[in-house]
Amino acid sequence: MHLSLVICFSLAMENWSKTSFFSLQNLLFLFFFIQYLVVPVTGDAPVTPYDPVETITIDCGSSEGGTSLDQRPWFGDGSGKFSLIEQPNNKNKSLAIPSQSPSSVDTVPYTTARVSYSEFTYSIPLTTGPKFIRFYFYPTSYSGFGDPSNKAFFSVKAGQFTLLRNFSAVLHAPGEHPLVKEYCVHVDEGRRLNLTFIPSPDIAASYAFINGIEVVSMPPNLYYGAVGYEDGVPFLGQDQGSLYHVENYTAVELMYRINVGGSFISPNDDTGMFRTWLNDEVYLTIAKPSALPVNTSVNLTFSSIPSFSAPRKVYLTARSMGTNKNENEIYNLTWEFPVDSGFNYLARLHFCEFQREVTKLSDRDFKIFLANLTAETQADVIAWSGGNGVPIYRDYVVPIGRKGNQKQQNLSIVLYPSPAWRTLYSDAILNGVEIFKLSNGFDLAGPNPDPIRIIQLTNSPPTSTKSNDDKKPVFDIVGGVISGFVVLSLLCFFFFRRKMRLKDAGSNKGILQSSQVSSTMKSSKPPESCGSSLPSDLCRCFSLAEIKGATNNFDDVFIVGFGGFGNVYKGFIDGGSTQVAIKRLNPGSQQGAHEFRTEIEMLSQLRHVHLVSLIGYCNDGGEMILVYDYMSRGTLRNHLYNSDNPPLPWKQRLEICLGAAIGLQYLHSGAKHPIIHRDVKTTNILLDEKWVAKVSDFGLSRIGPTNMSQTHVSTVVKGSLGYLDPEYSRRGQLTEKSDVYSFGVVLCEILCARPPLIRSAEKAQISLAPWFQQCRQNGTLDKIIDPFLKGKIVPECLKKFTEVVMNCLDDEGTERPSMDAVVWGLQFALQLQELAEEEEGHMANAGAGIVAETPFTGYEMEDDSEEVFSSIGDHVMNSKSISTFNLTTSDEQSFMTEDSDKNTTKAVFSEIRDPQGR
Repeated sequence: MHLSLVICFSLAMENWSKTSFFSLQNLLFLFFFIQYLVVPVTGDAPVTPYDPVETITIDCGSSEGGTSLDQRPWFGDGSGKFSLIEQPNNKNKSLAIPSQSPSSVDTVPYTTARVSYSEFTYSIPLTTGPKFIRFYFYPTSYSGFGDPSNKAFFSVKAGQFTLLRNFSAVLHAPGEHPLVKEYCVHVDEGRRLNLTFIPSPDIAASYAFINGIEVVSMPPNLYYGAVGYEDGVPFLGQDQGSLYHVENYTAVELMYRINVGGSFISPNDDTGMFRTWLNDEVYLTIAKPSALPVNTSVNLTFSSIPSFSAPRKVYLTARSMGTNKNENEIYNLTWEFPVDSGFNYLARLHFCEFQREVTKLSDRDFKIFLANLTAETQADVIAWSGGNGVPIYRDYVVPIGRKGNQKQQNLSIVLYPSPAWRTLYSDAILNGVEIFKLSNGFDLAGPNPDPIRIIQLTNSPPTSTKSNDDKKPVFDIVGGVISGFVVLSLLCFFFFRRKMRLKDAGSNKGILQSSQVSSTMKSSKPPESCGSSLPSDLCRCFSLAEIKGATNNFDDVFIVGFGGFGNVYKGFIDGGSTQVAIKRLNPGSQQGAHEFRTEIEMLSQLRHVHLVSLIGYCNDGGEMILVYDYMSRGTLRNHLYNSDNPPLPWKQRLEICLGAAIGLQYLHSGAKHPIIHRDVKTTNILLDEKWVAKVSDFGLSRIGPTNMSQTHVSTVVKGSLGYLDPEYSRRGQLTEKSDVYSFGVVLCEILCARPPLIRSAEKAQISLAPWFQQCRQNGTLDKIIDPFLKGKIVPECLKKFTEVVMNCLDDEGTERPSMDAVVWGLQFALQLQELAEEEEGHMANAGAGIVAETPFTGYEMEDDSEEVFSSIGDHVMNSKSISTFNLTTSDEQSFMTEDSDKNTTKAVFSEIRDPQGR
């Protein structure tokens, strides 16, 4: 473009040379020419999205296709636009089958699937060049095919590359979560892209399935021969100066794409290539301190890399140490990303100096280590990019060798500040990260997480290698009779012993005394001795050997989350028949002991459908471990923002709000003594496989006032920023109304789909609660409500819901409602939504397909809405769904739970930051 301007300028000069004076036309031309040259230098350079040559979306198993939530059209594989090739003379043809996906999953492409017991291939004509390939899997049961956890094992090839081998979507995304796998391959001239799905031959009746396929062209210099790395990428851990060439014959798998310090970026907000960028919070392991600088007014200039390299948002936010100048305190920023062993990885780090104080060379330089290998000893973003506000990236290839039998290892990224004598600011900065696995020859396939059956074998006693087939049935019968007699005797003994203990104890059913658990924690006796410190029928004491057996000796493969307490493992107990979440305090740490004791005290005495269930604990060998029911859908926050999960429908959000409110209501008034949770937040509300909400994490909980003369409990202020009751924070006086305030913030999150605190936002918008109150009072709720919900909330329902929120957020605790009133208000809001939806459905049916004249208008609230409440109030209060939430109040009822709930309820505990892994 600059060349064309030079040519135009030359022509103008030639024209001027033929005249004896400057015409007005030439003067105007010169003026606009100079303006064009100056603006990109001093202003914000536009981010020009890449225009792909091909954007192909295949809705597998569908004949007509449809439109996804991001408004992109998808074409059915039965439309004739793509070739579907199957093995000739094969009776087991692939089938197009509906997946019966729930409302929380995007209907396109997850509503249908192509499923087959035999090999099948999609053959797609494409132009030459590198392509993104994305596979969409929804691991659920498909009619006529076996259990996906046992039978859906298959391989996937793209031409000569094996992308997946013996792959199980169930193991990679348990709990029927959608899964997207992204790859990059180069298509040669005159070739078609053949994507082949092959059921695993080693598993009887195995089948392959796919819900959606996406192919998008990419710029030739994006990752293959990237700008600045045409001659190769630095190959760490090799001889100095070694380079790695990412050639066209290399296949690439995306492992992570992270917006460091920023929020989730959806495919539609990418630079034309529909990439997804996740938040870095889950992978950040060391951040002391960690500043989140942001500068939305910076004038970006893409002079070093193409503007489509990453979205503008990536370069406007970052994570740093806050331009620290204290050389006496040494620390670093560390991220850890689990990757498959035995591969090389391309790590791309995105940088942009946008802080006003960093403008010159050596203002801020730092060291970079990748997987404990030195990448840079004096990283200087200004030196790389050429100035402030100029984005740049740096590429490195990192080898991750095999280490014993470890299937995965952590690829760490460590930023370490240079000493103060060498740089003006002893600090570091990072804006974005992309990590790709590079193929070994034609192989990219990594391992599955260990199947359940391996754990079952681990927990089973070893069998004898001797064979005695003739005597085995006899021994089995005799052994069975003897075992039955022993078990019956033990049951009688324990029943008699428990009866005597209950008789001696009288009516003492209060919360477990702290001294009992403390003595257990201090004792080094075998775990059998700890059984007396907890009610045997309510809390189980595990030995360390049992826990190790359940987790394959704390194998990293089974880590499903981590937090300040330590790692969380998915485990299997009782011979592999019961799936559990195992929360392990960091070995040798003395932190969290009080919370460990409190959690046992509280949860061992509480049973409710909307509270997380504690199965047991382990206090053996210096370990402090808690065992819970496993919750397949993770935390509520993971379904609201900063994740790749689809947005939840409004009605489902209301049901989750109501379930959590009922759990808190039970704590406040259903147990023998009122219990104040003290840490109510969206990461402490967990969802089971049926989307039932359960309140979790009782480590900070306290017993509330125990007599009428007490109005509060005086205690050290604890909780989570953004949720903390301002009155409790000021006075240190804890009441049940503190939980009510925190729950009000949770309701705001559910309606607005944003965190309670965004430090990089404008001052008025940093804290969600006060901003929500201001918007509600000003009548500008449409600015803050989740855009996904636009037009989907009945005005009367929204009015009631926001009324409940405003009452919960009242600055004075005495003015806030009780959880009883909150439950009633949410029930009312839910009924208003349901009644309006039913009425609209009836009108549509009565009109034979004609849409009602007054559909939902979204957020607009009419002045006469009070009349609507009064006219339908009686019907709402008499609705059947109100009676489904019966709360227990007596001590005997507080320990009761339905068997069905016990079997289907799953819980993972609160400090998990990301239960999905990636």
